[in-house]
Amino acid sequence: MKYHQINSALFVKNRRKFMAEMKPNSVAVFNSNDIYPISADSTLPFAQHRDIFYLSGVDQEESVLLLFPDAPYEHQREMLFLRETNDHIAVWEGEKLTKERAFQVSGIRTVYWLQDFHKVLNEMMTYADTMYINTNEHYRASVETETREARFVKWWKERYPAHNVAKSNPILQRLRSVKESEEIDLIQHACDITEKGFRRLLGFVKPNVTEYEVEAELAHEFIRNRSKGFAYTPIIASGNNANVLHYIENNQQCKEGDLLLLDVAAEYANYSSDMTRTIPVSGRFTERQKAVYNAVLRVKNEATKMLTPGTLWKQYHIEVGKIMTSELLGLGLLDKADVQNENPEWPAYKKYFMHGTSHHMGLDTHDYGLLHEPMKPNMVFTVEPGIYIPAEKFGIRLEDNVVVQEKGAPFNLMRNIPVEAEEIESLMNE
Repeated sequence: MKYHQINSALFVKNRRKFMAEMKPNSVAVFNSNDIYPISADSTLPFAQHRDIFYLSGVDQEESVLLLFPDAPYEHQREMLFLRETNDHIAVWEGEKLTKERAFQVSGIRTVYWLQDFHKVLNEMMTYADTMYINTNEHYRASVETETREARFVKWWKERYPAHNVAKSNPILQRLRSVKESEEIDLIQHACDITEKGFRRLLGFVKPNVTEYEVEAELAHEFIRNRSKGFAYTPIIASGNNANVLHYIENNQQCKEGDLLLLDVAAEYANYSSDMTRTIPVSGRFTERQKAVYNAVLRVKNEATKMLTPGTLWKQYHIEVGKIMTSELLGLGLLDKADVQNENPEWPAYKKYFMHGTSHHMGLDTHDYGLLHEPMKPNMVFTVEPGIYIPAEKFGIRLEDNVVVQEKGAPFNLMRNIPVEAEEIESLMNE
């Protein structure tokens, strides 16, 4: 991996928190992701399942974690199963985890080769009453491909029909949504890499560059700073492309007078950052562009102040909608009649700001978190309002990542990334 090794104490702590929530006499199993084929002998780059990474730090395919806090013997309470490595694999594929190295990464002392998994699991199931299966229950999930985890669940249910079943995901939704200080440091590092990429762009973007050239500049800067690259598919949208919320073609020329919306960010050690900035291709905003830009910035700043302990996600978005409505009235995009006659299910402001303002973030860009429960300290959220005006052929979105604090306003992990219109103009014209 490109990133520096994470202290195994984080993963020891994460496992202790998870096991403290398990039912008596229960087992939990977590699988790595598959390596997905493209065609012929080509595959997509491996990306580890975030749950097994969160609990073990293992960032390798064909890995399994088994937790059994009430096991009869201490060495059975945490067990890792890894693909056996050898000299041939080292030559053809590179270094894989040895048992000793796996202990250094995870803090787990009992490490088996994967071929022993079914034998060991069978013994554990004779002691246990309940199995925790790990299903994907994220509110945005849409999974069409059968995963390694799903195949295991199907096999396990057929093999052990007499055992009780429990779900890991509700526990993980709560645990992963509240970050440890080490995790916040890793997200901060991802944000710092993103800052370097953005500052590089401010000296690069000018009329007639292409969106894909901008993408290449970011990729270069991210990877040279130990990131695998983008935390998510980058959106580099010039002109009217910014009005397509998930524009990812990134193949157009940036024209003089256009705005360039950049929803781009680096990952680091599997932790995401998530930034959006909107900059003038020519280095200067027009008066109208700046008026809309500053309206979005004011909404972002006011919304940020609301991310405090006890806030409910749904009510927060209602309050942000009121602020946005006021700004859209000031810009002349809405009038009083639009607001008075609005549909409560789809308020008038949604014509120009149709997406949500915030989501959890961390190991996943849209991270775990139960939206019906109040916000807590050390949750990390995006703040990303936008105004999209197809009739004027530009859209503006601004986005930072912030940590909810015990008291007061949240801490902005992107506080050093330029966002004021005047600072952006100044840096682009140096």
